[in-house]
Amino acid sequence: MILRNFLNFIIQFLENLNQQFRKIYLNSNFYDKKISKIHNEEFVYKPSPHLLSSLINYQTSKINVDNISTENLWDNENINNNNFKRLNNFYWFFTLDLKSSKKNTQKIISDWIEKNYKYNSNSWEFDLTSKRIIAWLSNHSLTIEQADKNYLEIFNGMIQKQTNHLIGEINHSKNTNDKIIGCAAIILVGLSYKDEKKYLSYGLSLLKKICNSEFDNYGFTKSRSIKQLIFYLKYFILIREWFKEALVEVPDFINETIFYLGQGYAFTWQNIKSDILMNGNNISNNLEFDHYLKRFTYKFKNENKEFGGYAILHDKKIALVMDVGEPPSINSSNEYQSGSLSFEIISDGKKLISNCGYYTGNNEKLKELSKSTATHNTLILDDNSSCKFKKINKNFLLKDGLKVLKKNIVFEKNYWKISASHDGYNKKYSAIHERDIEYYPEQFKFVGTDKVTIKKTNLNLKFDIRFHLEPNVKLMKTQDNKAVFIELEDEGWKFTCNNFNIDIDNGLYFGNKNSYSQNQNIFISGIINNNSENIVWQLNKI
Repeated sequence: MILRNFLNFIIQFLENLNQQFRKIYLNSNFYDKKISKIHNEEFVYKPSPHLLSSLINYQTSKINVDNISTENLWDNENINNNNFKRLNNFYWFFTLDLKSSKKNTQKIISDWIEKNYKYNSNSWEFDLTSKRIIAWLSNHSLTIEQADKNYLEIFNGMIQKQTNHLIGEINHSKNTNDKIIGCAAIILVGLSYKDEKKYLSYGLSLLKKICNSEFDNYGFTKSRSIKQLIFYLKYFILIREWFKEALVEVPDFINETIFYLGQGYAFTWQNIKSDILMNGNNISNNLEFDHYLKRFTYKFKNENKEFGGYAILHDKKIALVMDVGEPPSINSSNEYQSGSLSFEIISDGKKLISNCGYYTGNNEKLKELSKSTATHNTLILDDNSSCKFKKINKNFLLKDGLKVLKKNIVFEKNYWKISASHDGYNKKYSAIHERDIEYYPEQFKFVGTDKVTIKKTNLNLKFDIRFHLEPNVKLMKTQDNKAVFIELEDEGWKFTCNNFNIDIDNGLYFGNKNSYSQNQNIFISGIINNNSENIVWQLNKI
């Protein structure tokens, strides 16, 4: 233990030392001279701003730049971090009225360049720089048209200088999402400027490496994050549309990647039209993305019952979802949640049983809580999660994972079943958790069996099984404590468990991004005294 701590100290010390040297290097005149090597090439491709509508929320009421005070726009030192990022990534340019003064718009850019001509760690942050390049080029009708020669030289030079910076920094970025945006920016510059093939070939080469490292053999994200899969799909489609609009042949690997990511999107969203709150996911605006896909004639299809570690069975009325996959590798586990064998039920488009979601705000305690097994609809032993996490640089990464030992999926007209087990409690308690969820469509009846098998004896292990609900769902327990009634808008459901105690508890819901609210959950609790214990519960529509 002492040796391990000493080695960790040495590694951390060397990493900090390297960061300090790199900071000095990036702020040096040598680095500024290096990234200032540009070519005065012709601007040949002007990307349409509407291609980014899947990534940017366009405002219905446009802003006229003439109503913005350009004086001291970049000198406000009291601006908070979020507003600073919004201002410096220039995505707000997409909300400008095209009738705005081109002269005033170009003055805003000129003033920014004058203040930020050399690298600084704030306004040249990697993702800000990537988005700024995309925003400047995509809003060319305001940023370039009718500009004088001197402005164009400065503008084109700064585009290429920032792109050179991205190329130098992209391998140092640890955030894969930022790398994707960086690749997109580099590729766009390569398409936009005549003979800038070095940008195009570099961006495509790096994008291909990301495909090889981030996707499994079926094209699903290795992180098992649905949110990340959709993020990748949006950017790959954006890049493909740029190629098509620029009349440049689309690389085969981009078409193939979109096909496989599209299968994942069809499976986890389009088939059921509901957000699965597992492994980093939140409530989304995917319906708007569906309209975008339809407008650009993208159609995806996936009729599998299991994909990406998720089992989904559904008809026109009911959808049953279960996490039957294994955890990702440590490096891909930033948003993984310890919810193995957790499930959700969607009834007529409404969440009947829902996991709590993933907390994306700055409160580390809430983020850690949202990764716990207790925030999922599955079994918890002795108040412990089935996976353990360790905190590394404000991120909670996987420390001890688990293996899914067996799984079986049955989907027939009058009978559904998802069955799986995992060994997440084996190391500490010599226990295996096995779950069967059966559904009888004609009766609108779910029967769940949670089986705990323990090798050791006389452990008297405490267990809980949680069944979380969305904040708007109402619960009422019967006087004999034998059942709980669930009011789901115009539907009623009855939850029962004959052999163990049923109760109602309050909890936290993280389904909406960057926020939390109170919700309720039904929970079964008890003590396991036998080597094999079956906890049977039912959920019936009334």
